[in-house]
Amino acid sequence: MAEHTLTTPEERAARRLKNINGFLWHAATYLIVNGFLWFIDFLNGDLDFAYWVSISWGIGLAFHLAAMLIGDDVESSPRYQRLLEEERQRELQR
Repeated sequence: MAEHTLTTPEERAARRLKNINGFLWHAATYLIVNGFLWFIDFLNGDLDFAYWVSISWGIGLAFHLAAMLIGDDVESSPRYQRLLEEERQRELQR
């Protein structure tokens, strides 16, 4: 049985909000920590350490964003529902 049939809309909304808030906290932490590292690098006249941290952590942040946007609950996604309805319509036309 699909996961979305076992939970209420409120539970699914709460899970989505938790995912969004998790990403926002990750992004805020990224900005604060990297801003501090860039500031330290700037004071030292050396701009090479913060660069590597920002790039590597930024890649992880991008994957977090992609996971949040794509999601893992395929069967409750609007795209899935639309494609399922199209397939059902095709089946009826046969």
